[in-house]
Amino acid sequence: MARPVDHERRAKLLDAVVDYTVEHGFSDVSWRPVAAALGVSPTTLVHHFGTKGQMLVAVLGRLRERILGASTDARGEEADLATAAREAWTRTSDPKLWPEFRLFFAVYGRALQAPHQFEGFLERVVADWMNILRDTQGPGIDQAVATRRATLVVATIRGLLLDLLATGDRDRVQDAAESFFATLEPDVLSRSADGDFKHRR
Repeated sequence: MARPVDHERRAKLLDAVVDYTVEHGFSDVSWRPVAAALGVSPTTLVHHFGTKGQMLVAVLGRLRERILGASTDARGEEADLATAAREAWTRTSDPKLWPEFRLFFAVYGRALQAPHQFEGFLERVVADWMNILRDTQGPGIDQAVATRRATLVVATIRGLLLDLLATGDRDRVQDAAESFFATLEPDVLSRSADGDFKHRR
């Protein structure tokens, strides 16, 4: 009888594998180099993760959790959309997280090229942020409007972050980010409510 998986041990190994992947890249994730870096045997990894494909899926899931946490941990319960977006940007644009986001964009590109291999990643990587940003707008907002605004925030923050990672031009990108966040302030959104209504009709 196979010995059961120690889930606490698996969680620690998974975080270590993700750290390795952030440093070395997604394409270098295979049994032997990962095991050597972690100081365990390949058999240990097989026991805890099954196949290489299953380990990659686990790595993507944990990376997604880290990125989501980095984007939302500072969000207050009463935060409005502008505040939530600013906090998400402040955390995701932190240089300490750039290695993880570089890996994120690399995986995103691979997932778009092979969606059948990364179906779960693609399904959840947008939905996670969308759900949070819709909720931030409160129960009284029309869901079509909330979805439209959340989509714009997700797309804009990811675009700004990609620009920042590619160029390192913090001043220019930050200026653009602040200009965008200003359009999300409650008083600005309230003035556009009639426009949103007309657009829906």
